[in-house]
Amino acid sequence: MTLNPAGATRVSTALLALSTVLVGLMAGLFLAFDVSVMPGLADGDNRTYVSAMRSFNAAIDGSGLFVTVFLLALVAAVASAIVEFRAGRRGTALWVASAAVAYLVVLVITFAVNIPLNNDLAAGGDVAKLTDFSIVDEFKGTWVTTNIIRTLLCTAALTALTRALILYGRATTTR
Repeated sequence: MTLNPAGATRVSTALLALSTVLVGLMAGLFLAFDVSVMPGLADGDNRTYVSAMRSFNAAIDGSGLFVTVFLLALVAAVASAIVEFRAGRRGTALWVASAAVAYLVVLVITFAVNIPLNNDLAAGGDVAKLTDFSIVDEFKGTWVTTNIIRTLLCTAALTALTRALILYGRATTTR
């Protein structure tokens, strides 16, 4: 299927806007954990911390909407970069591609570090019967640090996508 120029522009616009919104949503989610959820939990006791984190993780794992936003952000960014490159908007394509790379690192960190930590915390048994909370200290330090990194990477990706939107707007209004 070949798109006419107007159709191609609509696809480009939709992909670029979609990737920007989705990455922005993920940056906001990670930031919310950085500035409110994790500091709030750190003020409580370990039993409450484990129970709350398990509940958060179960809610996120069970949310089709979260999984869709989480994964579609990368798909939309990669598709947008390809469309922009093929349309000859190389500058826009490079900014979108850099956003996709930053967001891909977010996914790698999530799957390599945060999810295994979540699984370790979930495997600890009945929270009411826990007596050894040594896992919580390790969890807190590593999970919080990697979440800050995910926030920074998502913010960098969002910044790159914003730059791409500016370049895209300039390129498509001059044609």
